[in-house]
Amino acid sequence: MKEIKAYIKPHRLYDVVISLHKVEGLTGMSVTKVLGFGRGRAKDEKDKVSEGGVDMVPHLKLEIVCRDDLVEEIVSAIERAAHTGLRGDGKIYVLEVTDAVRISTGERGQRAV
Repeated sequence: MKEIKAYIKPHRLYDVVISLHKVEGLTGMSVTKVLGFGRGRAKDEKDKVSEGGVDMVPHLKLEIVCRDDLVEEIVSAIERAAHTGLRGDGKIYVLEVTDAVRISTGERGQRAV
């Protein structure tokens, strides 16, 4: 199993979700509002937020746990749908997941996802 973490611009969420709904076998996704900055951030971005005197840019963090065979399709779907061609489109990370547990049934591993 893998975990896919993607950081995208908030206005691209609709397109990303539509794209991900086309992936057969995808069981779900979580979305969290986050603030952050990258090395290429624009100094004059109009949507930056000041947190404790540090300028941060709002993004969304997507979290998906999936079977290994779905990783490339999911990553490609996010990449295509989140791409604007401008700086700060975001990042996608793929991590190894060693186990999962469905709390309601006690199922483990891929069956729990």
